[in-house]
Amino acid sequence: MTKFRFALAASAALLCLAGAANADDLTFTLKNGTKSVLTNFYTSPVGVNNWEDDVFGKQVLNPGESMDITIGDGRTVCKYDMKFEFEEGSSLDTTTDTQNLCELGSYTIHE
Repeated sequence: MTKFRFALAASAALLCLAGAANADDLTFTLKNGTKSVLTNFYTSPVGVNNWEDDVFGKQVLNPGESMDITIGDGRTVCKYDMKFEFEEGSSLDTTTDTQNLCELGSYTIHE
């Protein structure tokens, strides 16, 4: 009976930890308000000198479309640098910005 209680307690602790990790996820809606395809979107906490992996992966964000973004890196910071890259041949240059993602409900990239 003691082993069963220990296993039950350990399972409950793991579930609590998993729930806590999800609570730190940062979510917002990214909208493409340009006339060009947004091909890459990178984030990095302010003060980190390297960009994290491309948030889009193999996806793109077409003009006028929006996408729900979740940054689940487990960090407890709110301020992130963001980098946006557009399709080859676009008249738009790579754009960067810094935002408090904990307070951000949506973000629209404009030309």
